[in-house]
Amino acid sequence: MSTFALRGLKRSFLSRSFSFTQYRLIRNTIKDILKCKQSDATVNATGWVKTLQVHKNVTFIKVNDGSSLSSLQVIIPPELNNNEITFGSSVSVEGKMIESPGQGQDYELLAEKISVCGTCNPEEFPFQSRSKIPVEYVRDYLHLRPRTNFFSSLLRLRNATTNAIHKYFQENDFLFIHTPILTSNDCEGGGEVFSVEPHNKDLIPELSDSEEENKTPKLFFRNPANLTVSGQLHLEIITGAISRCYNFGPTFRADMSVDRTHLAEFYMVEAEMAFTKSLEDVLEVIESLVKFTIRELQNTCDDDLQFYYKYVAPKDQQKTVQTALDKAFTRIPYTDAVKILEKKNKKFEFKIRWGEDLKREHERYLVKYNNDIPVFVTDFPAAIKPFYARDNDDTQTSVSGLA
Repeated sequence: MSTFALRGLKRSFLSRSFSFTQYRLIRNTIKDILKCKQSDATVNATGWVKTLQVHKNVTFIKVNDGSSLSSLQVIIPPELNNNEITFGSSVSVEGKMIESPGQGQDYELLAEKISVCGTCNPEEFPFQSRSKIPVEYVRDYLHLRPRTNFFSSLLRLRNATTNAIHKYFQENDFLFIHTPILTSNDCEGGGEVFSVEPHNKDLIPELSDSEEENKTPKLFFRNPANLTVSGQLHLEIITGAISRCYNFGPTFRADMSVDRTHLAEFYMVEAEMAFTKSLEDVLEVIESLVKFTIRELQNTCDDDLQFYYKYVAPKDQQKTVQTALDKAFTRIPYTDAVKILEKKNKKFEFKIRWGEDLKREHERYLVKYNNDIPVFVTDFPAAIKPFYARDNDDTQTSVSGLA
């Protein structure tokens, strides 16, 4: 932050009249500035130099502060040029917005004052301007990952997704519950757990004489403790008094698999509702949550979505997502799903027959069979679902399970 801004903050704090709105007048984000469609508007932009073009009579730089995928183009007159302005350096620019005659932006910033906040030696900086950087290479420079479009877009998409999920539940009167991360339950074996004990064993309380006689394990919490694998059981207790609640927090599984579907740490959304009349009540919430989240992403960070569709996502992923948004999700009973899958058993690694749970390859085929429209598989055999799954009214051999 510049000296000017710091002095302004100090004065405001002393007078107790400072607000974040006032701060934004001093320091607008690049995202805000790019929305400005007014010539001669005076702005102050800060960020990191993403590209640098030096010409005889003028220098062009693009500045980005991480608030958006797009960068602000800045025109630097010869008298303001500075050898310390390099790719990767951080700068603070004051000037006026003008209409841009070039392609790629409607307006650009004509600098009247520019200062370098942090220098960067482009010969030593591990990333190159305008180059596509392999993810494997970026892993060697974890502290610089957010400087790449790949990771900055990912962070903005995760932020928007998180906000959308909370917004959906809040607008539908679900109460957000902070379920514990340290817990003594493993959610009925929902996953292998990470045990938690202090590194300093001197912190573990001594056992009483009776505990010694009973060979009680010497543990910090007196009982085994682990990182949560699910907040489900805690939410179920809450629904004894609050009819709609949800949790969205970190989950930990001691899983040795290394693919993207098996992670040691991830964030999981869980929700509980009391007084539901049928499984369809739950399906409607799941479907509307997914569609609401997609719309929010399209409305709030479509540039980042388009970037991922173009450079990261599998082919036709945008079409698949739009199909999920436009079409009603399909409901299909387990028995009917098995009949469809049995006709293609030769192509599956795991052969399916009635009474067995579905594997990932089976689920993917059902979606493909359904023209890439998401599928709810319901009414599973009771033997392959938890004991608490609700029995169907027509038979005791199937329950209102969901996949």
